[in-house]
Amino acid sequence: MNKRKKIIEEKFFRMLSGLATWSLILILAFIIILIFVKGFHALSWDMVFKTPKGGYYYGGEGGVLNAIVGSLYISIGATVIATLVGVPAALYINVHLSRHKRMQNTIRYVLDALWGVPSIVYGAFGFALMLFLGMHASLLAGIITVALLIIPIVVRTFDEVLSAIPKGLHEASLALGSTRSEVAFKALFKQGFPGFITALLLAFGRGIGDAASVLFTAGYTDLVPVHLDEPAATLPLSIFFQLSSPIPEVRERAFAAAALLTIIILVISLLARFLSKRYSKTILK
Repeated sequence: MNKRKKIIEEKFFRMLSGLATWSLILILAFIIILIFVKGFHALSWDMVFKTPKGGYYYGGEGGVLNAIVGSLYISIGATVIATLVGVPAALYINVHLSRHKRMQNTIRYVLDALWGVPSIVYGAFGFALMLFLGMHASLLAGIITVALLIIPIVVRTFDEVLSAIPKGLHEASLALGSTRSEVAFKALFKQGFPGFITALLLAFGRGIGDAASVLFTAGYTDLVPVHLDEPAATLPLSIFFQLSSPIPEVRERAFAAAALLTIIILVISLLARFLSKRYSKTILK
């Protein structure tokens, strides 16, 4: 009787898990198909390689090159800052605080809390910081705000990878006379490099797809920024402004811009998997 009950329970939870998995796949497929179907007719080379012309948001000619370039500028700049701050922080947690479990757990809890903070809160903080420093809405302000948003992602993702590396590697390196800094950058970082690539691309994907954090800080312009103190458009804000239009043609362009953003995110996800798999050979088995 107990064996039969276990078999029924196993089948039930297997069916439940399968249903949840396929439901997620179908929802993702539905979203992607809906976006591409609604924006297909507006997708063109002009949209990708031209900036908005006069009256673009009323159905005029042009494209969203300004938003594409602005999104890339902000995301790349923010990812560089997050990497410079996040990687040493993750290594410090796993090397220098390896004997202080309570401190490690406290820092991880704080980082998890920061990861869960809504992006609009980071946008409000960035706006307050911008006013305090006497800055105006600009590319630099957007980069700083998005960097604050994605730093917890870089630190915690890389931290989880480092914590999975066998402790014997750490101890053996110290036993051979290595300093803690050498252990961190020459041993652990090399072993965790695939996870570092994943953390980097995850943070980049979050940064390029966020709208709330740059709403008050990056500003908006129809031009491609050439200086850090100039305002910068982003794809999420471009989608928001176009989708708010009462003109059907402009709303169709919003879905086309959303399709472009989706393609960028999918490429980043595939690139993360490819690079992680390629560099996973460096991990000790």
